[in-house]
Amino acid sequence: MTSLPFDRKDLPLPCRTLDFEGSGHVVCELDLRSYDIRLALNGIDGKPYGSLASFIAGQRLSAPLVLSMNAGMYEPDMRPVGLHVEDGRTIAPLNTNPGEGNFYMEPNGVFFVRHDGTAGILSTRAYAKDRPNARMATQSGPMLVIEGKLHPRFEPNGTSRFIRNGVGVRDVHTIILAISTETVSLGRFARLFRDELGCSDALFFDGMISALSNERKTLIGGADPVGPILAVYGKG
Repeated sequence: MTSLPFDRKDLPLPCRTLDFEGSGHVVCELDLRSYDIRLALNGIDGKPYGSLASFIAGQRLSAPLVLSMNAGMYEPDMRPVGLHVEDGRTIAPLNTNPGEGNFYMEPNGVFFVRHDGTAGILSTRAYAKDRPNARMATQSGPMLVIEGKLHPRFEPNGTSRFIRNGVGVRDVHTIILAISTETVSLGRFARLFRDELGCSDALFFDGMISALSNERKTLIGGADPVGPILAVYGKG
């Protein structure tokens, strides 16, 4: 593994470093019976946080923040490109339009946590049909793993290489967040979730702007703006 951009002692408790196919990653395994997953975009001033550092500085919740990560693609004005649901409120609608770029590489999909605390990832088409009772949801693309199969458009190890992050669901109570610590292809990143982390479904969040924080500071990334933010809090 290449040198890390952070001190290992600063990693959040549920996270660990992992070498996969010669590339370094940080993976965070979360049992949703012990952790609360929330989505955030705007601060109390109504403006987008724009960075994990601003999000951390703006925390006013009694629950302890464990980590945060960018969680979805955004427009130039920081609006989410696709579905964004916070605390059961739809901030941005499901985007079923065609377009260019990773977000629109079908199948794209939605990561969500239901009101009963269970999680799932569905393709955008399946989400539009099933309409799960989501407390939080973020739409992104492309899907990395779909029912145990890799995205059909991925090359085994393509030439497009970025620091990448995403989320996988192992079962309804267990999600895994992952971010590479060096540049990787989409194919390798998808295999990480399927072959190493045991996720039957996984969703790409972003590349190049990818960032991860603990409860105090940004550990990976931070130089580029972020839009939707996934935050993990401890329970009890």
